[in-house]
Amino acid sequence: MAKEQPRDEFPLSQKKVIKGTRHLAREKVFQILVATLDGDVSLDVVFPHVFYRQFTFDPAEATAQRILKPDEVRELEADVPIDWNDVDIEYARTVLMAERDLRDEVTKRIEQMVTNWDFERIANLDIILMRLAYVELIACPDIPIKVTLNETIELAKRFSTDKSGTFINGVLDAIIDGLNKEGRIRKTGRARLNG
Repeated sequence: MAKEQPRDEFPLSQKKVIKGTRHLAREKVFQILVATLDGDVSLDVVFPHVFYRQFTFDPAEATAQRILKPDEVRELEADVPIDWNDVDIEYARTVLMAERDLRDEVTKRIEQMVTNWDFERIANLDIILMRLAYVELIACPDIPIKVTLNETIELAKRFSTDKSGTFINGVLDAIIDGLNKEGRIRKTGRARLNG
């Protein structure tokens, strides 16, 4: 019979750890943006929850700040902790802060690019992915444009609708063209050569 986990601990694996990567950090940033979309849970709560698997189970603490209840966690199998490097954590924080600061600008730009679509009918996940790509293009000079585009399309294929990848690709191509003409995309080092 398996040893029961204490009720206040998340069942993290004791045997396995995975190494964090930029790809995984981008996926986690996407998850954070989705989790904070409606504003019910703050970024300060979601970030450690998603990146470090830090959960709040003390019933005395505000329930609005709780993402999973102990019984919900109990249903999950042991999760594998992620060993993050400082560069990927800094990437995540940079993108999350830039997305927060540029959200209105990004939304307006997306609305301009989808003139043949009813903006309200676009999948929320697609809008979040386009916001993520937009801020990464501007706020991360070390990431090539092609990498941002390819990674965003891969996330769309994995997490959104069957047609999301093609739709997002078309919108981001137009956004990239506009941002380049405005001189807003400034890539450095190898990112300049590969962008």
